[in-house]
Amino acid sequence: MAITDHMLDLLVTYGFQVLGALAILSLGLVLGRWVGNALQRLLQQQDMEPPVRMLLVRIVRGLVLLFVLLTALERLGVQIGPFLAGIGVVGLGVGIAMQGVLSDVIAGLTIIFTKPYRVGEYVELIGVEGQVSAISIVSTILDLADRSRVVIPNRKVIGEVLHNFGDVRQMRLTVGVAHGADLNKALAVARDLVLANPPVLKEPAPLVGIAVLADSAVTVSIQSWVKVADYLWAQAELYRAIVEEFRAQRIDIPFPQQEVRLLGSS
Repeated sequence: MAITDHMLDLLVTYGFQVLGALAILSLGLVLGRWVGNALQRLLQQQDMEPPVRMLLVRIVRGLVLLFVLLTALERLGVQIGPFLAGIGVVGLGVGIAMQGVLSDVIAGLTIIFTKPYRVGEYVELIGVEGQVSAISIVSTILDLADRSRVVIPNRKVIGEVLHNFGDVRQMRLTVGVAHGADLNKALAVARDLVLANPPVLKEPAPLVGIAVLADSAVTVSIQSWVKVADYLWAQAELYRAIVEEFRAQRIDIPFPQQEVRLLGSS
């Protein structure tokens, strides 16, 4: 009889606390799901990578559930002060151990929200040129012209000089013609070849002109714009067309040469 009375006392004393804690947990689960879904709908309106969007949603849900769990423990009479202190110590240790990763995450969030470059754009980062194929929370992946990939930690990107070409690159070609050649004819031929090259964009308009008066040649500069994917092919094709047409039009392309004179002793 005494045991039964004791159990009834415990049930009366702690029953409402347990029910209250369970109610808080249930409400917290519903609240966490609702907040996560609302945040996901909001982030879907932003230009953001799906993995990053899911990571942010999970972080917010986790924070909501952690707050609810602490509230439920407090409802049960558990002193959460030491628990919070323990979490702080563990968090500090994890933060020190994962300092590089956390730096990458913070830098990744900065890149995602400031958008200095996007997937598909051609960029130069820390001396590496390539097309951005993926932006994750910790790294940026560039596809290089030789079909290799470079993975750059995001912390290496922030604070460095970034050259963003976008999806269009300027193609700069130079060709030397003889000093005695008809320069107007050479410029006209080069301009026609550039405009006839299919990958070359009409806007911005190509630029053709004299760049340098070198020792053995007059350097003709050709600047045009092409899509990033067409850059290498367009450059090779235009050089080939220039060499063939200059030969057909008898426009000399001189090779570097030096004249050496020997002076005899008197």
